[in-house]
Amino acid sequence: MAKSQQTFNKLEKEKKRKKKREDKIKKMLARKEAKESGELVTNEFVYVDYNGNFTDTKPDPSEKKKIIASNIVLGVPKREDVKTEGFIGKVNFFDHSKGFGFIIDPESQEKYFVHISECIDEINEGDKVEFDIMKGAKGMNAVKVKKK
Repeated sequence: MAKSQQTFNKLEKEKKRKKKREDKIKKMLARKEAKESGELVTNEFVYVDYNGNFTDTKPDPSEKKKIIASNIVLGVPKREDVKTEGFIGKVNFFDHSKGFGFIIDPESQEKYFVHISECIDEINEGDKVEFDIMKGAKGMNAVKVKKK
């Protein structure tokens, strides 16, 4: 005689499926009986409170915030004027062979990239410099760099 084609795992999976179906039918019948006898009470409404959570109780109208439609602004908010001129900093690193370096702003401790083509005066590490900033490909770059 040949062996059965069904493996142990297949038999176990089939048993689980059958048990799940039976449990589902039992729950459905229990709900049906409870509904007929009046034990099952279903909430017709679900409320959402002012924080966005579901509740069974109606939220208190005194907690509701008043929103004036004219105060709603659609679109991108306007950017504040960002200072781009008159920065003073110290050259943290500068490589003359490669032609670039970094300047640190002592107020914000922000590092700005500087290329040799943007230097008015020749700069070295440790020099105090005055510069403007401009948005570059990878962030803010120092431009119009001159010794102070």
